[in-house]
Amino acid sequence: MKNSIITIFLILIPFYSFAQKNKKNIKEESVMQPEKNDDGDWDLTVIDTQFDYFLNAIAKPISQYSESYLKSRNTTLVTEWNSYYISGKYRNVIESSIDYNPREKYGIKFEYKLYQVFAYVNWKYKLKMNGLSASDTTRF
Repeated sequence: MKNSIITIFLILIPFYSFAQKNKKNIKEESVMQPEKNDDGDWDLTVIDTQFDYFLNAIAKPISQYSESYLKSRNTTLVTEWNSYYISGKYRNVIESSIDYNPREKYGIKFEYKLYQVFAYVNWKYKLKMNGLSASDTTRF
């Protein structure tokens, strides 16, 4: 009996170690990173069915923004978002950090879509973010 308990214990140790390694991998993958699409343009994929509705029906059109305006706002908003993520604040909404380099030239389409992610989170979850312009939060 003693030998069977020891054998079971020795068999379970590798499984326990494997389970811990998987948890670390899940944590490492919780970063939103910009990626280039097939055309070589930067793209951001948002997996939320309501986001497309928001983008097409509620958000201001891209023509209302300049790329430099969006870049400066996104720099502020990404910093705010990542500080919420690191602190664990709004865990039910913010599930990952955002890897954003303000020196990178992403293009206006990407900058617009990223900015609208923050506006969308404000619209859907009522999460107030200091970097959003007042006109983008009062329309909802």
